[in-house]
Amino acid sequence: MEPGGSCHRAGNAVSTRSGTARLAIVGSLLAALVLSILPLPWWAAPYRPQWVALVLIFWCFNAPDRVGVLWAFVTGIALDVLSGSLLGQHALGLSVIAYLALQLRRRVLPVPPWQQAITVWLLLLLERLLALWIHGVSGQPTPSLVYWAATIVGMLLWPWLWWLLRRLQARSGMELLDA
Repeated sequence: MEPGGSCHRAGNAVSTRSGTARLAIVGSLLAALVLSILPLPWWAAPYRPQWVALVLIFWCFNAPDRVGVLWAFVTGIALDVLSGSLLGQHALGLSVIAYLALQLRRRVLPVPPWQQAITVWLLLLLERLLALWIHGVSGQPTPSLVYWAATIVGMLLWPWLWWLLRRLQARSGMELLDA
């Protein structure tokens, strides 16, 4: 066997693992985009979790070398286009919370997911506040109090979403970070 042969195989394994990790991240973000535009009954729509924000926060906490502000911006533009909202509205909000999630990750990762949910809730609130500000600046009507319900639903879903995405992360061969 040639010396380069074993290195070549190791390089392919790393390349395959990297491709699987990328597929896991892109797939989870695409699933979040679909869940964000899926039609819901009128009474359930205000309680729709901020799926894209939740998935981005997870990846910023757990794969900061792979997902960051640029991913958040591009995903936000896609969400703006798919939802028909003002172009850049979600891109701004998601970019800001991705930046903050990257800054907070070392403090958040050591605690259990049910405690992380409080930080996640604050990030979701910030994203909603930015969207509310954009609504005001663009002359759109101010939403009712039920507008904030999605942040609470997202906070309550966080431990289960964390568990699901953590399993996806492990299966894709990404390093599991704890701090």
